[in-house]
Amino acid sequence: MAQAPATPPAPASSAPAAPAAPQASAVPMGHVIAIVGGKGGVGKSVFAANLALAIAYDSKKGPLVLDCDPNSTGDINLIYGIKQVKGYGDALIEGKVPDSNRLRQLVTPVNTGNAAVPLFALQMLSNLERFGQLDEAKLDLALSLVRKTFPLTIIDCGNSVEGPMLKVFDHATMILVPTVPEILVLNQTKRLIEKLQSMLYPPEITKVIVNRFPTGSPYNPQFLEQTLKRQVIAVVPEDAASANASLAKGSPMMIVAPQSAATKGITGLSRFIIEKRVLEQLSKAQKAERPKAAPAAVASSSSENKVIPLKGRGPTDPRSAFKLRVHAQLVERMDLKKEELDRALSEDKKADLRARAQSIVAEVMNNEEHPWKSREESAKLMKEILDEAIGLGPLEEYLADPTITEVMVCRADLTYIEKSGKLIESPTNFSSNDQLRQIIERIVNPIGRRIDEKSPYVDARLADGSRVHAIIPPLSIDGPMITIRKFPTKRLTIESLVGFGSMSQEMADFLRAAVECHSNVLISGGTGSGKTTLLNVLSSFIPANERILTVEDAAELQLQQKHVGRLESRPANIEGTGAVTIRDLVKQTLRMRPDRIIIGEVRAGEALDMLQAMNTGHDGSMATVHSNNPRDAIGRLETLVMMAGMNMPVEAIRSQIAGAVHLIVQQSRLSDGSRRVTHVTEVTGMQGDVITMQDIFLWKSDGIDKNRKVIGRHMATGFMPKMVEKFEALGIRLPKGIFKAA
Repeated sequence: MAQAPATPPAPASSAPAAPAAPQASAVPMGHVIAIVGGKGGVGKSVFAANLALAIAYDSKKGPLVLDCDPNSTGDINLIYGIKQVKGYGDALIEGKVPDSNRLRQLVTPVNTGNAAVPLFALQMLSNLERFGQLDEAKLDLALSLVRKTFPLTIIDCGNSVEGPMLKVFDHATMILVPTVPEILVLNQTKRLIEKLQSMLYPPEITKVIVNRFPTGSPYNPQFLEQTLKRQVIAVVPEDAASANASLAKGSPMMIVAPQSAATKGITGLSRFIIEKRVLEQLSKAQKAERPKAAPAAVASSSSENKVIPLKGRGPTDPRSAFKLRVHAQLVERMDLKKEELDRALSEDKKADLRARAQSIVAEVMNNEEHPWKSREESAKLMKEILDEAIGLGPLEEYLADPTITEVMVCRADLTYIEKSGKLIESPTNFSSNDQLRQIIERIVNPIGRRIDEKSPYVDARLADGSRVHAIIPPLSIDGPMITIRKFPTKRLTIESLVGFGSMSQEMADFLRAAVECHSNVLISGGTGSGKTTLLNVLSSFIPANERILTVEDAAELQLQQKHVGRLESRPANIEGTGAVTIRDLVKQTLRMRPDRIIIGEVRAGEALDMLQAMNTGHDGSMATVHSNNPRDAIGRLETLVMMAGMNMPVEAIRSQIAGAVHLIVQQSRLSDGSRRVTHVTEVTGMQGDVITMQDIFLWKSDGIDKNRKVIGRHMATGFMPKMVEKFEALGIRLPKGIFKAA
C-alpha cells in the first residue's frame, strides 16, 4: 500500500493569470487514469478533481480532467468553480475537432492558484445523459486524440462499467476505484471489481482508493485488500470540514485547505504515482512483447501453426489447447451438466448462465499463463471459450453477422461462409471434431431431434429460424459437417425484391394478382437460389381472412398472417418407429379445413397428395421444388408422383399436373451470386400427352461487366396469360401494357 503523504506546494496568493495551453507532448500517446465508483456518494468526483490538481502541481505538465459521469452532469466544473465553460466535447465526438490545436481551444483552463501550474477541464457532452448512446468507434477516435494532446488525462467515469464506458477503460493505463469503509459500499465495490475482471481488464491496473477513512475504523487497509483482492494504493482520511469549505467556496480542497489531512492523502498518492513512475510501468507491462505463439501466428497459413484435428482428439495449436484447458476448468468449477446446456433455456436463464460462466473464465484466464494479455485479445479469446462451452462456438459469430447468408463447416479446421453470394474461407474454426459434435447435439436436442451412429444425419432449425443440416462420421469421413442456411432478420417484401433487381415491377404486379386470385404456384429453383425467400414474399399476398396450413421438414416459413397452422415432419425415434413424413402431414391438412396449403419443399410422394389437394378445392396453394427451369420442374413433379407408389400411367400424372399447377416461377442464382426470377411461366393445358406452357416474363442476360457482375433485364414476352380473364372477373386490374414485349 502506498503511504507517501506530503504537503503540496503552496499556491500563490495573487490572482492567477490564465494558464497557457499545453504544448504538444513529445510522448505519442498520453496516459489515462479512469476513476470509477462502485456506488454513488463515495466522493469520486471530488477525489478526481483534487488528484488532477495535485498531479498538475507535482508534474507541471498540464493534465486534462474529462467529465464522463452521466449521473453527475457538470460536477467537475462545479468543484473547480468554473463559471464560464469554453466548450464541450460534442464536436470532438462528432469528429469535428481535426487536431490537437483545435482540441486545446476547446478545453477550459482551471484556476489552480498558480499561473505556472496548468490544468484543463472538459465535459465530454453538453448533456452527459446521452453518453450511453454514443457511437463507440467515434468515442475511440476522440479518446485517441485526447491522449495525443495531453500527457495525462484523468476521467471521471461515474459508476458505469458498461456500454461506451468500456471504451474509456480500454484506453486506461490505470483504473482507480474509490470506496469508503462501509459494508454496503464495500459490497458494491467488490461487485464492480469482479465485473471489471470478468471483462478481462488486467487485475494489475485496477487499484483501490479508500476515501473518507474515519479514525478507528475496523476496516483497515490490509483487510480491504484481502476483501477486494486489489491493491489499496492510497488512504484519504475523512475530512468533512475541508470538503464542505471547498464546495462552499467553489474551489478544490488543494487550494482551500492545502494542509488538511484529506489533501495530504491525495498529494501523497500524486507523488507516489509520479516518483515511482507507476503509469509508465503499467503501460510498459501492457505493451510487453508477446511470445511467438500469438493469435496472429496461429491464424497464419503456415503448416506448423495450422489446426489439423482430423483424427486425434486434441488440437495441435497453442490457442486451441489453451481454450480446452480453460473449458475443462469451467466444466469442473460450474459442474456443467449436459442436460442443462441441451434443454431449451429461457433468455433470462441463458444470460444468467453466461454471466456466471464469464466470471469463472475471466478468473481462470487471469491466473493462467498465456500470451494473449491485451484486453482486446483476451476478450476475443474469452468470447470464443464461452461460445464453445455454452453456445454454438464459432457459429455464434457467423449467425450474428447479417451479411453472412450461409455457413458450411466441412470439418473442424475448415469452414466456408457465403457473403454477397460469394464463398469465402473463414479464418475462424473449431477447436476439435469433438467440440463440433457437441455443438451439433446442442442444436438438435432442444427440438427433439437426435444424431448418432444409427441416425448419422439430421435436419433441424435454430431459434432464429435458420435451417441446419448436420452429418457425422462414418458418413462424413473427415469429421462432422454442418450446413446452415440463414434467413434475413429483416422481413423482405416484394418491394425489396424489386429494389434488389430480383424481379421487375411488372412481374411483381402480376404475381400479386395471381396469388390473390387463388392461382396454384410452384416455385422452382436450384439449391440456394432463394426459393423459400420468394415463397415467404408471395405468401404475404394471401388475404388475412383465409386459413393457411404450412407443411415443412424443418420449419422455415415466416408467414405474416395470423390464421396460420404450422406442421413439421418428425424422424423415427431410437427404435426406428414414430416417423411422420411430409406426405402424412399433407394428408392431415385435408382434414383441417384449409383454404390454402403451403408445402415448404416437395421431395417425394407427397407431390401426388399436393396435386390432389390443388385439384379438389384448395386453389391458391403453393410449394417449392428443385429444378433448373420450368420444363424440368414439370418432369420432376412427374418423377415425384411416381414415388408415391400408385402405379399411375404417365398420361394421368401429366393430366393431374396440368390441371393443378397454374404458374411456375423459376428462381436462379447467377454466376455473380445474385438471385433473379428468370421465368414466370403459365401452364396452359395439355396437347396430346404433352403439358403445354407459355413464358410470360423472362430474364435476358447481356453478359458480365468488368467487375464480373451479370448484366441484363427482365422483359415481357408479349404473351397474354389465360388467367387474366380470372383477374378481371374478380375485379383485379393490372397496369396497361404490362405484358407488352419490349
